[in-house]
Amino acid sequence: MKIINVVGARPNFMKMAPLVHELNRRGIEQMLVHTGQHYDDNMSKVFFDDLRMPAPDVYLGIGSGSHSEQTAKVMVEFEKVCLEHKPDLVVVVGDVNSTLACSIVAAKLWIAVAHVEAGLRSFDMKMPEEVNRIVTDRLTDLLLTPSPDGDENLRKEGVAEERIHRVGNIMIDSLFANVERAKDSKILDELGLAPKGYGVLTLHRPSNVDDPEILLKLMTVLHEISERLPLVFSCHPRTAQRLEDLEAYARLKDRGDLRILPPKGYLDFMRLVSQSRLVLTDSGGLQEETTALRIPCVTIRENTERPITITEGSNTLAGTNPDKIRAAAYAALDGDQKDTSVPDLWDGKTAHRIVNVFESWWAAR
Repeated sequence: MKIINVVGARPNFMKMAPLVHELNRRGIEQMLVHTGQHYDDNMSKVFFDDLRMPAPDVYLGIGSGSHSEQTAKVMVEFEKVCLEHKPDLVVVVGDVNSTLACSIVAAKLWIAVAHVEAGLRSFDMKMPEEVNRIVTDRLTDLLLTPSPDGDENLRKEGVAEERIHRVGNIMIDSLFANVERAKDSKILDELGLAPKGYGVLTLHRPSNVDDPEILLKLMTVLHEISERLPLVFSCHPRTAQRLEDLEAYARLKDRGDLRILPPKGYLDFMRLVSQSRLVLTDSGGLQEETTALRIPCVTIRENTERPITITEGSNTLAGTNPDKIRAAAYAALDGDQKDTSVPDLWDGKTAHRIVNVFESWWAAR
């Protein structure tokens, strides 16, 4: 069995690292292809280093561009890789443009596809990620789901039961494998932060940052919250540019204690998150990681493809209404939190179960 693993953007790296390590442990032939959708050191290289991932065997160097441009460039270059190396299985993770593009290429070449984190749905077709998820799952042979809602979504879409494999959440594999290593990070000392004395903020989704009016409204309430709890804002380059272009934001900068930082490496960021009192985010992965760590999370979105983080975990879906965001944050700070648990199979052993699925599939061919 020859496998090509595909990563393209920062969220992919944490999901692929445990799988690469497990495949190596079992001696299964694999290649790692990095499309280069995220390409600067803060968004890419530092994550490879922190997660102890090998250098990519192939780097496509796609770079930035519109959704169509990125997808098309990845398809053209990835087809060349598949034709040269002739894999038996292409493994894609998550819901970025590279995930969609490589799935299409593999399907058209009659190469089997495995999708790690299959079945998640926000039911919001305005999200580019939702389009990527749906199309990828339609083309996938092995659908590897993190939770029961993923299984149910796929069944409702008519997916055959034998293609669905609930394996758990591979993000949590990376979290549990590295949480002790993250204790060596000096990030708290460098920023002068005390454990549980601050909150972490991330904001990057186009629906939140591309409209100046919406972005200003969100930043206004976040600065207000920072008057009660200092916030550390790990700021995506795209968001940083939007704030720089937003002249009205200058009037907010001195309100409260909200510090904007460039993106941090995995270990530094996990140290920040694991020692925080509260997380405010529009990230899917952080909803999962805070659930595993049982840290209160306020999600600044109108929907989520990870509802189990709400029904079982520590996540609250606040939407983008400032009053609801403020209320959810203050409820967490006041200790008004529901009982939470860590979902089944979020145990750090997902990569092991995934490779079991691969071996069973290969043996049955």
